[in-house]
Amino acid sequence: MSDTMSFALPEDADQALLVGRVWRDAPRQGPALVVVRRGRVLDITASGTCMADLLDRDDTVAFVAAVEGEDLGPVEALLENSLRDTPEAPYLLAPCDVQAIKACGVTFAVSLMERVIEEQAGGDPTRAGELREELNRLIGGDLSKIVPGSEAAMRLKAELQARGAWSQYMEVGIGPDAEVFTKAQPLSAVGFGHGVGLHPASAWNNPEPEIVLAVDAAGQAKGATLGNDVNLRDVEGRSALLLGKAKDNNASCAIGPFIRLFDERFTMDDVRSAMVSLRIEGADDAFRLEDASDMRQISRDPLDLVGQTLGPHHQYPDGVMLFLGTMFSPIQDRDGEGQGFTHHVGDIVRIASPRLGTLVNRVDRSDRLPPWTFGIRRWLAYQTRRG
Repeated sequence: MSDTMSFALPEDADQALLVGRVWRDAPRQGPALVVVRRGRVLDITASGTCMADLLDRDDTVAFVAAVEGEDLGPVEALLENSLRDTPEAPYLLAPCDVQAIKACGVTFAVSLMERVIEEQAGGDPTRAGELREELNRLIGGDLSKIVPGSEAAMRLKAELQARGAWSQYMEVGIGPDAEVFTKAQPLSAVGFGHGVGLHPASAWNNPEPEIVLAVDAAGQAKGATLGNDVNLRDVEGRSALLLGKAKDNNASCAIGPFIRLFDERFTMDDVRSAMVSLRIEGADDAFRLEDASDMRQISRDPLDLVGQTLGPHHQYPDGVMLFLGTMFSPIQDRDGEGQGFTHHVGDIVRIASPRLGTLVNRVDRSDRLPPWTFGIRRWLAYQTRRG
């Protein structure tokens, strides 16, 4: 096994059911549905139109374990193609296609505190340190022990309201209702090796390493992958009503490298106990940051988040890719004392979890990355050409 394969794939890749999408060149230029088996990538597009259809099958696991397809070569070769400055076909795409891409916010106590700080700082990173100390003195205790919507949470809410310290982020962090928002449009997410984009107006931003559930149209979680919910802290900090501008920009959502299907070897309990690590390496400085999120500290169970996203109250007939949130909010100074962390163009971001592999992306500006042009109409035209 090559170094590329060993770092990018799950540690037990030989036992994992991995599905994804790749871009193929002529004569069948366009996206292809693939499975990884015994270190080879198999194009199974002839047996299934899209990832949403594959996940909707009643026999997804058995089908993926047995289906045959055209051999596109060793998985390491596709990973290396994807990491080139200009990807060389066949290369990896985000493993989802027509599914809605949703995200849950403020699902960890640490990220809850940082969202409140962003709000009170009004997008000014120089005020973050002072506000962090002030909030820690005011709130005290360990917010991670508060069960959202519980009597204890409601008592804390009343106390904070009485002190004038209540926040809309507190409401979704410890209240009964989770924050679920639209992160990106179907077919707009980028995959392993591609550039991730920052809005050029942002000067305070960060990656958000998360586990992403692949949920079918019936609301059943069928698998999991990794995602980067790129965040503009200054934009959202000015107003929560700017969430769309802060979250949904060209190439601002990365997912991959593959979806690992749930089976007897990999279950939701593995998601609940997962560690999600982050490494950022600067290209124009010697900066290096490493941190991790422990899914055992999430305040809401992943299946509760699925249930709050879709059900009798809201249907998603093409399924959902659901970001579960992160406890990562970098505060390490980079450009000067009290400035905290923000990205530089060229940063390499690695998001990893042992049972899911590693998602790698390079940071650039949204207006300088290739524009998103392959939308629903082009996808439908491609399906028509394929027959």
